[in-house]
Amino acid sequence: MTPYRVCFVCTGNICRSPMAEAVFRSVVQAAGLADRVRVASAGTGGWHVGDDADERALASLRTRGYPLAHRARQFGAGWFDRYDLVVALDASHVAALRRLAPSAASAEKVRRLRGYDPNSVASGDLDVPDPYYGDDAGFEHVLDLVERACRGLLAIVRREVDR
Repeated sequence: MTPYRVCFVCTGNICRSPMAEAVFRSVVQAAGLADRVRVASAGTGGWHVGDDADERALASLRTRGYPLAHRARQFGAGWFDRYDLVVALDASHVAALRRLAPSAASAEKVRRLRGYDPNSVASGDLDVPDPYYGDDAGFEHVLDLVERACRGLLAIVRREVDR
């Protein structure tokens, strides 16, 4: 059985998307789906390719018990064939990914993470803010948002793998 593959995408792949990757991998593992779901992350830009995640992101993850071994990567057009779902962290990432998509089918794989959180959908606030230029509290806030959305995402992915 081919695993269901999810890739989280933010700008530089050092803050939001690696946080989402770590949280979702943990959620998948806790649900007993680690053998059926693969989780990765990347950035729309290549500024940080090869770098570790931002130390503040790593500190927030460690505080809540999420492990992460990470090297930043840049999402490329050919990657759409590698993933079943491409999860963007904000509207600018959705736009960049859909421009990059080689086909309409590839563009349809792009979704926004907070679209899986009913409270975010109800409020209309679907972007995960970029904490990079802020303080530690911004990273904690991002992690709160990511955790809530990942629980909703798990329900969708579970349905896909149970087909």
